[in-house]
Amino acid sequence: MRSLEIDIETYSSINLQKSGVYRYVEADDFEILLFGYSVDGGDVMVVDLAKDEKIPQIILDALTDEKVTKWAFNAQFERVCLSRYLGHPCGEYLNPSAWKCSMVWSAYMGLSLSLVGVGAVLGLEKQKLTEGKDLIRYFCVPCMPTKTNGGRTRNLPGDDEEKWQSFKDYNKRDVETEIEIQKRLNKFPVPDEIWHEYHLDQEINDRGIKVDLDFVKQAITMDEMSRTKLMDQMQEITELDNPNSVQQMKDWLADNGVETDTLGKKAVAELLKDAPEHLAEVLKLRQQLAKSSVKKYAAMENAVCCDGRIRGMFTFLGANRTGRFSSKIVQLQNLPQNHMLDLKEARGIVKNGYSEALEMLYEDIPDTLSQLIRTAFVPKKGCKFIVADFSAIEARVLSWLAGEDWRSEVFASGGDIYCASASQMFGVPVEKHGVNGHLRQKGKIAELALGYGGSVGALKAMGALDMGLEEEELKPLVNAWRKANPYIVKFWWDVDRAAKKCIKEKQSQETQNIKFHYRSGMLFIVLPSGRQLAYVKPKIGENIFGGESVTYEGVGATKKWDRLESYGPKFVENIVQAISRDILMHAIKTLSSYRIVAHVHDEVIIEADHSMSLDRVCQQMSRVPPWAKGLLLDADGYECEFYKKD
Repeated sequence: MRSLEIDIETYSSINLQKSGVYRYVEADDFEILLFGYSVDGGDVMVVDLAKDEKIPQIILDALTDEKVTKWAFNAQFERVCLSRYLGHPCGEYLNPSAWKCSMVWSAYMGLSLSLVGVGAVLGLEKQKLTEGKDLIRYFCVPCMPTKTNGGRTRNLPGDDEEKWQSFKDYNKRDVETEIEIQKRLNKFPVPDEIWHEYHLDQEINDRGIKVDLDFVKQAITMDEMSRTKLMDQMQEITELDNPNSVQQMKDWLADNGVETDTLGKKAVAELLKDAPEHLAEVLKLRQQLAKSSVKKYAAMENAVCCDGRIRGMFTFLGANRTGRFSSKIVQLQNLPQNHMLDLKEARGIVKNGYSEALEMLYEDIPDTLSQLIRTAFVPKKGCKFIVADFSAIEARVLSWLAGEDWRSEVFASGGDIYCASASQMFGVPVEKHGVNGHLRQKGKIAELALGYGGSVGALKAMGALDMGLEEEELKPLVNAWRKANPYIVKFWWDVDRAAKKCIKEKQSQETQNIKFHYRSGMLFIVLPSGRQLAYVKPKIGENIFGGESVTYEGVGATKKWDRLESYGPKFVENIVQAISRDILMHAIKTLSSYRIVAHVHDEVIIEADHSMSLDRVCQQMSRVPPWAKGLLLDADGYECEFYKKD
């Protein structure tokens, strides 16, 4: 036996979507209902565990045999569930190095991260059965007790034998679909190095990060108290039944002379500029009530495992256009920042349940709790956190690729890229808090908005007008930045030409160490690392201006499979972010002997012994990959007793 294809169906009273698979399997009533498998691509067998059938011993042995490769779509689910089935204690799971994931393979090929989506795009003969969602809802989660079902809270096979047989067929079809996916993608194998990265990702997910659950529970309690008080205040002022209702609040504002189409964050902030005092008070209360980030405390409480750690927060190749990680459950990648000077003191007040002190010292309790969210993550006893991240990684990669040497010289000398950019744009020296310091802000906004072909709209989206720039300044700012960065602009259009020519002529192209290949209806962009980005069924189309553009199939903003449009600067954005991801992955591999418990964008969080050196970690993280000669990297960091943004 060389390989084992697996798909399982399970039951647990814990909500999988809210809690993640690691907490899901800890439910007392967790069980595997069906075990579908195929040995070496042979006939698919379904073991009906719910009806006391037994998994053959040879298959059980294979689950722990490192020489047998276990395959599944979203293999983390099968691996963690089977770890619990085999009796592994909390925090110990089957070795991921013997597992491979066909969802990762699909993501590597630019395909959907759902089995249904991949089957549809590839046009498989045997696709996932569409009735599966209803069957999962019937057998895999608790049900509502009713008179019709005799008051039961769970559906068992005997409650509907016909559905149960359909469920077994569904389980079998999933295994068949997964086998077909592998056959269809067989001519595009995933490199061994990517599988090694996947296994490191799984180790980090298995390790998890510790949560201060006492602090989390107190934060949830204080948030509930705060929300009740805010609602009471708003009801007293407005006399509305539900002042948290958008429609009721819009009507109330209209009755008081303020018309608005939305009560979004920006709209409320704009209304506050001119609102009379009594309306401003209500709008401020509305702002506080609208703080949704405190819901992350509830997400932590839902997902925390029996040993106080949250696991499974990272999806490997989750952003399949670039291969960057995506985050789930608590979603570390969009945590609110903290700007409080007394972060430790505020945290202590919340943890100890001093609600009166919190109310007396902090005017906006939801905002305070929001800023404290990061601090819920703590190292285990006897350890500290070392947090290290790359400085201006995308700006460095873009400058290196395009050969914009003046920018690289700024990085080499440890200069401020925002000051240097402003100086280059306006032809005068610019120093932070010094000569022409007011121009630094223009350099910053230009750097953040314009590196990937952005123009006036990008500046506005980045908040240029809110930062004090005037409308008439924006277009000259775009022109000045592009004039100051001619090699970056040239790189955009070199990439644009190479991609189009590759698609039209179906011949390989290369520019600035970026290679383009067309093969079997796919456009591949090969990065300096050797990893490739895949674009499905590329064509030359027409953009809104009547010019040529590249279109391809992928998951768009609506989360649906669609035909998308791209062009030079957008491809460059994909390329730069993908290379930045590869650099982070290189750092994770370099630091793999340490206990990495999480990573956020270009930052790693290490649960470290107190003797470990921060400088040593930053030095190792700054090592330039062998495939990126000439790239200037710099990592900086800090130590902390709880996670925060330094």
